Amino acid sequence: AVRSSIYGRPGSCYIDIPGDFVNLQVNKSSVKYAECCLPPPISTAECSAVSRAASILTHSKQPLLIIGKGSAAYSHAENSIRKLVDLCGLPFLPTPMAKGVVPDNHPNCVAAARSMALQHADVIILFGARLNWILHFGLPPRFRQDVKVIQIDICAEELGNNVRPAAVLLGDINAVTKQLLEEFSKRPWKYPSDSEWWKKLKEKIKYNEERSKALALQESLPMNYYTVFHHIRELIPKDCILVSEGANTMDIGRTMLPNYYPRQRLDAGTFGTMGVGLGFAIAAAMVAKDRTPEKRVICVEGDSAFGFSGMEVETICRYNLPILIIVVNNNGIYTGLDADSWKEILKIGDPATCVPPVSLLPNSHYEEVMSAFGGKGYFVKTPEELQNALKASLTDKQRPALINVMIDPLSERKKQEFPWLTRSNL
Repeated sequence: AVRSSIYGRPGSCYIDIPGDFVNLQVNKSSVKYAECCLPPPISTAECSAVSRAASILTHSKQPLLIIGKGSAAYSHAENSIRKLVDLCGLPFLPTPMAKGVVPDNHPNCVAAARSMALQHADVIILFGARLNWILHFGLPPRFRQDVKVIQIDICAEELGNNVRPAAVLLGDINAVTKQLLEEFSKRPWKYPSDSEWWKKLKEKIKYNEERSKALALQESLPMNYYTVFHHIRELIPKDCILVSEGANTMDIGRTMLPNYYPRQRLDAGTFGTMGVGLGFAIAAAMVAKDRTPEKRVICVEGDSAFGFSGMEVETICRYNLPILIIVVNNNGIYTGLDADSWKEILKIGDPATCVPPVSLLPNSHYEEVMSAFGGKGYFVKTPEELQNALKASLTDKQRPALINVMIDPLSERKKQEFPWLTRSNL
């Protein structure tokens, strides 16, 4: 049991719990709290481990820095990590919710050459990133058999999971990064920008970006994923909070929708849990309402993902949260059927046995769910309609909106190099 004491004056009381100090503001109608916790102690890595990590890095031929959400969400290490990237000239790759710790448009970001970077790096530094399914467990064929991993993490139990690291730095990400900066200030080192590794990475980045651009600029209807994301990217604010979930919607969105600031992206996360998107968006909007009311929350959903928690639209409207929901609707999970194909299949027999289980009702009007509760709904099929709906929704900062974007049911991600564990692949 935890012992605590309560003391104070009328209208305000203080609860003193070991390790915490909470101020409760009390009146007749409500109780509010303000956390007054003392900051936790900050742990640093052993000096010998820092020196060893720096030595391994300076001897690398094809280094890669991977930024995990731990550094973004908990340690606020963005300034230190950016300094290290710039000081050492390192290529870096963010994990999904670490996007923006170093801006996605930074010249050293190699997210558009993700597979090549992972497969051929000889030294990888993990800044709070963990070798789970998102990083393919650090195993071949997605990684080199002889890759050297430098692991930086605050949780001792995470060190050495799946791959034996060449160096371990146990401590707070921000503090350890500052230790590395201090180490490189003593013995300056910068990875050469004219290396063969950088040349190959930049060629791959250019190739993949050109392929995505070609898909984005296709004028055929129905639209494909890349066309939709191209127009979304062109119009949404750079400082918006992005929430994303779905199958192809979330995966393609990671590459097509850049983040420029830390802690501005929420998605299905480590466990790939569908149905969390609207709840995340509501929580983000409630926080933004009090702290940054000018910041928009934009929730990009696949139609299947929206189906898991679509009735949260009522919550959004009840609390009048100006969230913009964009449903990328392909009539199914990964792929669906167009209306004509659906009708032909129904001629065969009972849809419970004849319709593919990944198919959803074609042309479902999800925007009417928003309209039913007082928000604004849009049903769009063309780039022009999408642009108009986006502009109108972003201009109206008082009312929630849902844009239901119809795309080609057979639209897919561009061909991937690896068929194995490729959800986050490029």
